[in-house]
Amino acid sequence: MTPDDLRSLRADEAGTTPPTPDDFRAAAHAAADLVSDYLDGLPARPVWQPMDEAARAALLDAPLPAAGTALTELLAAVERDVLPYPMGNGNPRFFGWVNSAPAPAGVLAALAAAAMNPSSAGGDHADVHLERAVVRWIAELVGFPHPAGGGLLTSGTSMATIVCLAAARNRAARAAGWDVREDGLAGLPPLVGYVTGETHSCVRKAAELLGLGSRHLRTVATGPDGRLDTADLHAAIERDRAAGLLPFLVVASAGTVGTGAVDAFHPIADLCAEQGLWLHVDGAYGAFGRLDPAIAHRYAGLERADSLALDPHKWLGVPVDCGCALVRDTGELRGTFSLVPSYLRDEAAGALGWFSEYGTEQTRPFRALKVWATIAHRGRDGLARDIGRCTALARHLGELVSADAELELLAEVQTSITAFRYRPAGLDEATLDALNRGLPAAVQRRGRVFVTGARLGDREMLRACLLNPAATEADLALLLAEVKSAAADLHTIYRPDTADS
Repeated sequence: MTPDDLRSLRADEAGTTPPTPDDFRAAAHAAADLVSDYLDGLPARPVWQPMDEAARAALLDAPLPAAGTALTELLAAVERDVLPYPMGNGNPRFFGWVNSAPAPAGVLAALAAAAMNPSSAGGDHADVHLERAVVRWIAELVGFPHPAGGGLLTSGTSMATIVCLAAARNRAARAAGWDVREDGLAGLPPLVGYVTGETHSCVRKAAELLGLGSRHLRTVATGPDGRLDTADLHAAIERDRAAGLLPFLVVASAGTVGTGAVDAFHPIADLCAEQGLWLHVDGAYGAFGRLDPAIAHRYAGLERADSLALDPHKWLGVPVDCGCALVRDTGELRGTFSLVPSYLRDEAAGALGWFSEYGTEQTRPFRALKVWATIAHRGRDGLARDIGRCTALARHLGELVSADAELELLAEVQTSITAFRYRPAGLDEATLDALNRGLPAAVQRRGRVFVTGARLGDREMLRACLLNPAATEADLALLLAEVKSAAADLHTIYRPDTADS
């Protein structure tokens, strides 16, 4: 079969002529214009809007194409069917969850990474060496001790937490004379971990997945400031030891998802050292707050943790997905995951081996390039400036809330999350709870700002997360105005006495 025959066969199978280099170049230029126009137009668009039935059905019910589609037609479909319906997190008036706008440098780098499309498991190619560099950069940004090989990029903090807790589990089992990799957990006394009511749900998922069981995660009290109570932690550890259980893990927070509270790390680390427990810090979004001189003192002692999980795809704006697991003891990580079959032997790998020996993924995407581009484009100073802008905006929002008689600030603003609720006079707690539970969706549907809710203790709240330094004081004022306006519309639902007025 001749080369012309092969080309013809490929064309017949695809149902269209394979793109030439010129075709791809033209489409790539068109894609760049499309993405640029999309990003430029975000501030003028609704932050979020529900998809109409026809648009939703066009995606859900799209038939599997028999013939191929030209690149230009694909771009037209993206422009028509996808880009008009974003989650909203690219807009500076998006204050929901912990989702950032994508950093432009990261967007560009993601294209180049996709063009290379390596498996970043190991070997002597640029993506592997770049990942080692950016993991070191991340550790330097947050002040975490980073031994060579003591970290890797993951899909997010959820996966990074699994990686770190697996290492903690194996160390504890080994100390008890047990080889979890060989024998499993059966027969080993239950391993017990300690969290707070504000610990992210990914920790419970990790405990369940690793066979620890959520029943063996103890919820420790927090103080009025939302920080873990070390006295209650100590008492819980003593009770479990007396019951014949094996305490092994404490999870502290470098910025809870509810209020952004940062635990006091030094006393927790002291207790963990005394008790021989692994200290893991969930820094998913908040750990990068250490770059802001105004709040850096809150993170004192973070460097004493055994492991830290954090997300460059949150406060740094690296395009999703990109988390990072950092550990103090490289041996614990590699000892938990290393498994090298004969077909993956690499005699030139050096002392560190492959990244696939430090986590669960064998085929690993080239995440490092978009991290490198995002950090290199802004530099440490630029990142610190942007993060400082976000924390200042959050504090300003807290001041606006405190000055408004119809609103109530529910927690000190420690990082860049402002937790508050709508609280007009004359409503009982049950009505206030119902009203505040319905407010986030009511605000979102209006399209001008986006805010989400949560439960703090026994109260429903709204939580505004400031991650976009392009947000302005006017955007914050609009947020509160929209909350109060949406609440007024809901009054007839939650105050029946006004329904006929």
